[in-house]
Amino acid sequence: MELRDYALVEGQYDKIASIGMYEHIGLANIPVYLTKVRSLLADGGLFLNHAISRRAKRKQTRLGSRPEQRAIMRYIFPGGELDDIGHTVQEMEINGFEVQDVENWRRHYALTTRAWCERLTARREEAEAMVGPEVVRLWLAYLAGVSLAFTRGTLRIYQALVSKQAKGPSPLPPTRADLYR
Repeated sequence: MELRDYALVEGQYDKIASIGMYEHIGLANIPVYLTKVRSLLADGGLFLNHAISRRAKRKQTRLGSRPEQRAIMRYIFPGGELDDIGHTVQEMEINGFEVQDVENWRRHYALTTRAWCERLTARREEAEAMVGPEVVRLWLAYLAGVSLAFTRGTLRIYQALVSKQAKGPSPLPPTRADLYR
């Protein structure tokens, strides 16, 4: 395993997976990010983007206007911004990707974040010894809150599978079942 800024990654890859990173690049940086990912993919290569998202809005509202959003932006994910899946897909297509599949994981992630919250609660004393009670309280509140938000549908999470657009026939299998084999 290696920790490195995505902008510094080099080489050619058949597949790239971005899990929980897209939320942290900032909406203004999406084109730069997607251009970099595309430059790393071989022709016909696959890119899986797994990201928390928000519902599309008729009118843009200022992110972080609610107290819980401000707390998350300050203490949990500084600099984070949530895109809506429509805009994400549009940016992917603009930047030379062909959309192969988009899958909603909201209900699954509601259960996942609830399980994480329950497990952290069960090992609270051990966690507090490692990072302190304030940090544990923040993460318990965050995990409980996002589990509720995923359950209610105010937060979403999608996996978008795209390929580096190539001329001619696609080398990919024709169905979702085939893609995930």
